[in-house]
Amino acid sequence: MTEIQMPRLSDTMEEGVISTWRKNVGDQVSRGEVMAEIETDKAIMELEAYDDGVLEKILVEAGATVPIGTPIAVLGDGSGAAAQAAPAPAAPAAPAEPAASTPAPSAPVAPAEQGAKPKASPLAKAVAREKGVDLATVQGTGPGGRIIRADIEAAAAAAPSAPAAPAAPAAAPVVSNEDVEEVPLSNIRKVTAKRLTESKQQAPHFYLTSAIDVTELVAFRANLNERLQAAGGPKVSINDLIVKAVATALRANPAVNVSFAGDKMLQHKRIHLGVAVAIENGLVVPVIRDADRKSVSEIAAESREKAGRAREGKLKLDEMSGGTFSISNLGMFGIEQFSAVINPPEAAILAVGAARDEVQVRDGEFVARKILRVTLSADHRAVDGAVGAAFLQQLTGLLEDPIRIIA
Repeated sequence: MTEIQMPRLSDTMEEGVISTWRKNVGDQVSRGEVMAEIETDKAIMELEAYDDGVLEKILVEAGATVPIGTPIAVLGDGSGAAAQAAPAPAAPAAPAEPAASTPAPSAPVAPAEQGAKPKASPLAKAVAREKGVDLATVQGTGPGGRIIRADIEAAAAAAPSAPAAPAAPAAAPVVSNEDVEEVPLSNIRKVTAKRLTESKQQAPHFYLTSAIDVTELVAFRANLNERLQAAGGPKVSINDLIVKAVATALRANPAVNVSFAGDKMLQHKRIHLGVAVAIENGLVVPVIRDADRKSVSEIAAESREKAGRAREGKLKLDEMSGGTFSISNLGMFGIEQFSAVINPPEAAILAVGAARDEVQVRDGEFVARKILRVTLSADHRAVDGAVGAAFLQQLTGLLEDPIRIIA
């Protein structure tokens, strides 16, 4: 018998959620095959089998949250012996389920209790809201009749056949008397909240803002894209040019590419840039390693590819760790200027706003220019104000004279 336990899939993971079982009881499993998807504190990751065998028993149903090390399934030879020797299912290990299942002789039997809220896992509730499925209409197949994610998806898949009913338009029945709806936090959002709270509390932030004239940068990018397209290459974005410029400025100002480590400072010799990506369940930061050594085209391709996988929750742990400096860009939302929270253990982060048309005075005349505002948030324990200012000055020079970015 091989007991499969909830693995530690990230350095900060303490518990995991079985997002989906890819294998069913009775399925043959080969070493290296994906058995399940597990939501960690950073992403949804695949759980691969370490041995060959037959999946004889699932101990933790999809949607349940269990601590690291908890037995979640059992592999055997298919005879059923492993299933019999397996530990008791740890299914209800999740949150706090009151012991309301004991009494009520007539109630526990049927899940369809009038007025009573059906039991459902947090994940099932979230999926039900997303797909517009009424929990009261779903028959749970989890432990004790608990509704799990698979039940919601089955109900949603069956739904299209029902709309034939004419009286369906009544979209209001889902109404609740409550003014507030509880939305369970994903593991990713929990960790994001914890880490950023600690950062804001422990790292003394200071902020420096520069208004950069990017008129030439915008024109440069248009010209560059024309050439890249003519050569059959992919386009680059303003953000790709900013990433490359930041990497170049960090190479020239290594005192910003540091981490504060209690009684010492860590001076990073390599420049690994994290580029923040907002996803449905929180915030993740894919890392572009050695960004200063890559071309703008390489940065563009890697950023696009990793951002896509980040939104699908398919980034690997090592692709989101090891950053030495981060960039957060909200320009695409029209945000003119903002301050970002440092992503520990890094010592600084650059917030990038939208480029806007502004009137400036040049040689005594009013001229229209594209102005981009960036704000450096720095940990004052590791970065001094003058050091941060010198970095921004270098960055401003690069963005205002963009040929230097690729020179």
